[in-house]
Amino acid sequence: MDAAVDASTSQFELNEDQRAIQEMAEAFAADRVAPNALDWDRNKHFPADVIRETGPLGLGGIYVSDDVGGSALGRLDAVLIFEALSRADPAFSSFISIHNMAASMIDRFGSDEQRQHFLPKLTSMEWLASYCLTEPGSGSDAAALKTRAMKSGGDYVLNGVKQFISGAGDSDIYIVMARTGADGPKGISTFVVPKDAPGLSFGSNEHKMGWHMQSTRQVVFEDCKVPAQNLLSAEGAGFSIAMGGLDGGRLNIAACSLGGAQSALDKALSYTAERKAFGSKINQFQALQFKLADMETELQAARIFLYAAASKLDRKAPDASKWSAMAKRFVTDIGFDVANDALQLHGGYGYLHDYGIEKLVRDLRVHQILEGTNEIMRVIIARALIGR
Repeated sequence: MDAAVDASTSQFELNEDQRAIQEMAEAFAADRVAPNALDWDRNKHFPADVIRETGPLGLGGIYVSDDVGGSALGRLDAVLIFEALSRADPAFSSFISIHNMAASMIDRFGSDEQRQHFLPKLTSMEWLASYCLTEPGSGSDAAALKTRAMKSGGDYVLNGVKQFISGAGDSDIYIVMARTGADGPKGISTFVVPKDAPGLSFGSNEHKMGWHMQSTRQVVFEDCKVPAQNLLSAEGAGFSIAMGGLDGGRLNIAACSLGGAQSALDKALSYTAERKAFGSKINQFQALQFKLADMETELQAARIFLYAAASKLDRKAPDASKWSAMAKRFVTDIGFDVANDALQLHGGYGYLHDYGIEKLVRDLRVHQILEGTNEIMRVIIARALIGR
């Protein structure tokens, strides 16, 4: 295990099981993900086969109940897994996070019949899942979504468009937030929509700055018929379901930033130990030593902060949501800054694809936007402070 990781995890006295989980994820990532990450990025290839290999390892339902094939692990366990996977490829790890968030919504809010029908195939990764909340006209203002679901006999008929959906067109199951009632959060419901639902289609793959490994498309509903039994929980519960998944999702994406940034720092340490200028290895120049020292300090602070927030969510602490928002804001900002500094330390080589640094910078940038922008995280934190 990397010394930089081991030094701070000891603050939380990880038990043997947690260390084994961490090491398993690291080993899989080093063997099956890291050697392919640059090719997947270059070719915009969605590696469904490798993603499915995580199912037998228990990563298809990390915090899903074990009666439907889940691993029934905690949020700190999940953070350790996503951090380890992201050291090989943050885009790969982020998709695993999205799949787990979708699966956990069915586990938490679905009926026993729904759980038994959907979850065994999701936890095994036979089926992949995506999460559909954002729309072209409603991003941060999720309660303003316009996609509508109307009851029609034994079905609901959905009409609308979802935007920026990771895995769209590749996933088998879509957790969809749609309006069944009046405007506002109380009029939103949640549906489990299979890929073969009549009236479901997908836009073209978006040309993105990063996350090239993942497909990102619109999900389009045109008189899309979904059986009424695919309504999750009850009509009007959708906004609560959506918000209930976000605390964990924010910790997951922070962990993906942390792992990617750790990889960037590791690359910078190796490069500065080999590169020479003016007759010396460049890691002998004090200005660069200070930069490396700051990067290490910031990463360790981010790691301890993230693990503390995950522990609060595991304990269901009253301030867990505030801590999740703080951790997401802090860790994703630090992660991007460290990756960007690592690129600078590589000089011109950092700008080249083959060194892997520019990919990390591109991939980590979006983490400051999704799962709630970091500006929205500040709103959540401020409201918790002033009692709103």
